[in-house]
Amino acid sequence: MLTCQKIYSDIPFAHRQHKHQGHCRYIHGHNWKISITFGCHKVDDNGFVVDFGRLEYIKSWIDKNLDHAVVFCEDDPLKDKLKEIDPSALKLFVVPNCSCEGIAEYLTTVFNEQVDLNTNGRVFVLSVEVFEDSKNSAKYLNSKISS
Repeated sequence: MLTCQKIYSDIPFAHRQHKHQGHCRYIHGHNWKISITFGCHKVDDNGFVVDFGRLEYIKSWIDKNLDHAVVFCEDDPLKDKLKEIDPSALKLFVVPNCSCEGIAEYLTTVFNEQVDLNTNGRVFVLSVEVFEDSKNSAKYLNSKISS
């Protein structure tokens, strides 16, 4: 198996850990970085695992869903109240778990589906690592991929 990695940096969005007892329970933002590790068993005609120049669908997804968004957990009671606010004032994105770990897991599934579709199944996402700042990150290893 061959692998390669693509990094998307400087993605501003906020989140809140509503069950946290400390300061993370407040809405707060980070300048996020997302690192995607791709894998394949056979390279393309150019010798690439994945052509970085053809990943615009991933960048578009990030821009549409995460850029300047507020990310909430599905079970956060505040999200429903915020939905009632003028929708043009808040870009709300809901995931099962908005921790760094939960976001990494969620993005692995989303990006793997997109990559599978756009490469006719030749390429897969091995992992996604999410950095919420320069000191903290979480990585999800795609358990659905067998080496």
